[in-house]
Amino acid sequence: MKRSLKLFLVMFMFAAVTVPAMAIEDYDESGPLTKLSRGIANVAFSPLEIFKQAYDVNQNMGAIPGITYGVLRGVCFTVARIGVGVADIVTFPVPLPGCTDDPEDYGWGYGPLMRPAWVMDLEHNAFGFFYEESVIAD
Repeated sequence: MKRSLKLFLVMFMFAAVTVPAMAIEDYDESGPLTKLSRGIANVAFSPLEIFKQAYDVNQNMGAIPGITYGVLRGVCFTVARIGVGVADIVTFPVPLPGCTDDPEDYGWGYGPLMRPAWVMDLEHNAFGFFYEESVIAD
């Protein structure tokens, strides 16, 4: 019993290391796994919309609207981001109509339901969560 458990754990650890390495070669920028991870991230990090929207309103309209209207707008965007995240999680295996990567394109795809696709983007990158493609070495 213990030996089979150890063997199972070793096989699981081997698979956990090798399968993602093989998948990197076949990486598709917009596919079911990207859609699933986007949905999980949108649900998990949706409260960041409160701070993000308050920041945006503060930059455009000032401090008082930022702490009133910005926070309320952030709460609304948080609820919307949770809904979109749940929809992405539930429908990740199937492409949806009108969800292409290019907003000007039409058809079926695994693209985002909401723009920007992720809670944080390069425009709101205060803590260095994302790197521009020009910075990453090939």
